Amino acid sequence: MTSRGVHRVMIGLYIALFFAFLFGPLVVMGITAFNTPTYPQVWPFEGFTLAWFASLLGDRMLMEGLRNSLLIGGLVVCLAVPLGLAGAIVMTQIHARARSLYYLVVVSPVLTPGVILGISTVIFWSDVADWTGTRDQFYQGIFLATLGQSTFISAYCMLIFLSRLQRFDSAQEEAALDLGATRTQVFFHVLLPFLKPAILSAAVLAFLSSFENYNTTTFAILADKTMTTVLAGRVRQGTTPAISALAVIIIGMTLLGAIVYEVLRRREQARDEARARAAAEAERRDLSVTALA
Repeated sequence: MTSRGVHRVMIGLYIALFFAFLFGPLVVMGITAFNTPTYPQVWPFEGFTLAWFASLLGDRMLMEGLRNSLLIGGLVVCLAVPLGLAGAIVMTQIHARARSLYYLVVVSPVLTPGVILGISTVIFWSDVADWTGTRDQFYQGIFLATLGQSTFISAYCMLIFLSRLQRFDSAQEEAALDLGATRTQVFFHVLLPFLKPAILSAAVLAFLSSFENYNTTTFAILADKTMTTVLAGRVRQGTTPAISALAVIIIGMTLLGAIVYEVLRRREQARDEARARAAAEAERRDLSVTALA
């Protein structure tokens, strides 16, 4: 075997090990979710069953944690995405000399350990609730977990918006203003349509980051539960195939969402290309008519 052949074999082996390491646990959990033993078991495969999915749906504590996770994820999207957008717009508007300091301040939550964010959120809002007399209204797990997660997730969203804004031509805003549009109209009719892909990406990232977060949530959630905190407690006590069934459902929903997004993206791209071709064809016809005239 030549050196080139050895090189190809080593690269192939590395790729195979990489994908085995990446997808191996998912395959194992997928098999154990449909196997009959009460302990997660891949081999021997004693029999096919869907009982663990029914057991999962009947788990009241886990379903409560799942509902709370979905609720917190939705609230984090509603809070973190506008904050990230505002932070990105401010970054493009402030003086160039102040951008480094501003960037350091707004990105610092990403560099802060989640444990510190969770504890500081609980302490700060405990004092605020005592000062304002609103402990019963605001000092509860869902509210604190939403705020604690939004502190660093909004920074992730801001980075997405910044990468998109780097390709934005400010001449479009200036042209709209010259034509009589107000700042509000420019924002809603010029800037937001351009940022639509970034808004969708930031919303998906914010929801997934909130859904799987544990370090911040475990301190900020107080007496309430999320899916991650419930799963952490279950794993310490001993896992069951019902958790594998939950993993299969989450993987299936993720793949379905990715497929739907890709289909919609390709349809939108096809429409844009068709409009561009139609505009080019119309321009060619106009030029031909002008030349004949």
